[in-house]
Amino acid sequence: MQQIISHSEDETREIGKKIAQQLNKGDILCLKGDLGAGKTLLSKSIAHAFGVKEPVTSPTFTIVHEYEGRFPLYHFDVYRIHDIDEMYEIGIEEYLYGDGVCLIEWADKIQEILPEESIWIELSRGEGDNDRILNIRGELIMNN
Repeated sequence: MQQIISHSEDETREIGKKIAQQLNKGDILCLKGDLGAGKTLLSKSIAHAFGVKEPVTSPTFTIVHEYEGRFPLYHFDVYRIHDIDEMYEIGIEEYLYGDGVCLIEWADKIQEILPEESIWIELSRGEGDNDRILNIRGELIMNN
């Protein structure tokens, strides 16, 4: 596991850019953390670094937004999922095993259906107001 500490939103955006550069078709990036931990900021940063031109918003009510960039980016927010069957109803398997990258906020809510090789990033608040701690587990190599 790697740990990175960001001291500002700009640093978090840079981390998102570095993560995006390493993602390939078929990768599944799982974000975990409390409200306000920085999941959406990191997601937006990754999407923009992927070449997504349109505004990136958290798909809280629609569950998934599809974006075109370097290759398809499927941005999920599963905060409101109450039953894992809801994920099958929206065709989660087509996304997980498709030609794009899945970026899943609140992924711990559906962990049981995610592949073992998924990349996990747990975000938490640090000591300062803008500090964020990112614990990364998976196939990402982050140099501070």
